Amino acid sequence: MLTALRIENFALIDTLELQLAPGLTVLTGETGAGKSIILDALEAVLGGKVSPRLGRAGAHRARLEAHFRPSPLLAQWLADHALPLPSGDLVCRREITLGKASVRSRSFLNDHPLTKPQLEFLRQQLVEITAQGQTLQVGSADRQRDWLDSFGGEALLADRQRVAQAYAASRAAQQRWRERQRLEQERQEKLDLWQRHQQELDQAQLEDPQELEQLTQEQHRLTHSVDLQQQSYQAYQILYENDGDAPACADLLGQAEAILEAMAAYDSSLSPTLSLISEALTQVQEAGRAINLYGSSVEADPQRLEQVEDRLRQLKGLGRRYGRSLAELLAYREELTANLADLTDEGQSLAALAAEAQRCQAELELACDRLHDQRQQAARALEARLIAELKPLAMERVQFQVQLQAQAPGPTGADRVQFHFSPNPGEPLQPLAATASGGEMSRFLLALKTCFSQEEGAGTLVFDEIDVGVSGRVAQAIGEKLWQLGRHHQVLCVTPQPMVAALADTHWRVGKQVIDSGATPAPPDGEEAVRTVVRVAPLSLTERRQELAQLAGGATHQEALAFAESLLSQAQLRREAR
Repeated sequence: MLTALRIENFALIDTLELQLAPGLTVLTGETGAGKSIILDALEAVLGGKVSPRLGRAGAHRARLEAHFRPSPLLAQWLADHALPLPSGDLVCRREITLGKASVRSRSFLNDHPLTKPQLEFLRQQLVEITAQGQTLQVGSADRQRDWLDSFGGEALLADRQRVAQAYAASRAAQQRWRERQRLEQERQEKLDLWQRHQQELDQAQLEDPQELEQLTQEQHRLTHSVDLQQQSYQAYQILYENDGDAPACADLLGQAEAILEAMAAYDSSLSPTLSLISEALTQVQEAGRAINLYGSSVEADPQRLEQVEDRLRQLKGLGRRYGRSLAELLAYREELTANLADLTDEGQSLAALAAEAQRCQAELELACDRLHDQRQQAARALEARLIAELKPLAMERVQFQVQLQAQAPGPTGADRVQFHFSPNPGEPLQPLAATASGGEMSRFLLALKTCFSQEEGAGTLVFDEIDVGVSGRVAQAIGEKLWQLGRHHQVLCVTPQPMVAALADTHWRVGKQVIDSGATPAPPDGEEAVRTVVRVAPLSLTERRQELAQLAGGATHQEALAFAESLLSQAQLRREAR
């Protein structure tokens, strides 16, 4: 329930504070008196759109503050969102900074900053504003579905909650299945790739990380076998046995050894040198025999050379293809063996996940079917109840039908809800938003709210001139509906109808007043520094008679007063009769 509203520097309001009570409160005043400004401020403090024109001229900041008595549901929501839980009223505040062509604002709940989604939820829980021209809102299939479900009561809402849970479970199961399909596809792609790699590397029979270097050396030897034979023979002749006239190295060393032996016989100090010559001779002889043996073993082998070159091409091709050295290819082959062993079908199988997704989808469809049956029953009840509420509002022959159209299952079920309406006999049922006039829509909204008067919802219902242009009999019926709503909700109503205003529990008058703005320095040319402001005042019983008389008009003022007195008396009798 709204307990207080404070407004500063908003449109024509410089400063204003209203203390509000339960029941039906009406605001009356002349056209253009500023009644709608108060409702604009209430909407703005709960996140409604604010344009620069709503700022008070000359002011750079505006402040809006609304105090509410929180419900248990709202208190729980505050606790769930770690928002401060007040011991008294809930204070919603919006601070607005006004620029020439822009507006900046911040919203707070008991001095705690609010996000836009939080503010939207608060508005739904705290205030519901109804006005002529709400065709777009009423025509929303989602809004109509929510109205129907709320009317269906706790059993229907419980079924809807079960549908939401089943939908979430179905979506999760579908996602697990699709994710497993994706992973399975990736797994199979990796498996195919790794198996191809392993097969190729196994076929290459890689064993020795030095094989490439060894084969390269063998290729060089086979390619130059003739040269190696010739050069080894030349080296043998130089070292050991020369076919020409020049002596070989071994012959020269033998001669040197004989000379040194003769010398050492006379001088023993030459013995170490003799030993060196003897060792050198022995090594040259061994080298000569080794090079001779090597030359004998070197043979041209074209077939082996071809094999070596083929193997070299294979190994180098594998290195280029995988971007790895031979040693790295050997390590990669071992890694493939380990990866292929690990790449097994772990966890729940794809078939099991598909079965789980089908089961969850079947449960969702079953829950949607139960919800559909509940909605069918609620739709018939709402049709009968709403028609009964509309008949006293000069809509005796009205037709109303709630149509449920099948759609894909979602978190709110598998029904598209649409209200169909025909206000006149002989006219076909059509979607509500495309059929009802402004006055008919106002009465429809009021009747709909009356159908929900026993249901928990927004604590404060606001009606902005929904009774404009209706006859006295219809105005009387609208007033009674509003008064009935006021027994279960706080109702705030802007009305031009004396018959509606007479039924109010609290009556406020809204008017404009010209005041001295106190501007300094004084305006030039002797002009007065005056401003127009909106003022709101509660009315006493005598003042109410005057206000109702002014709203009713009449041939004479006395006649209007008598009519106003009659309205107040009848309203009192109705209250006592209830």
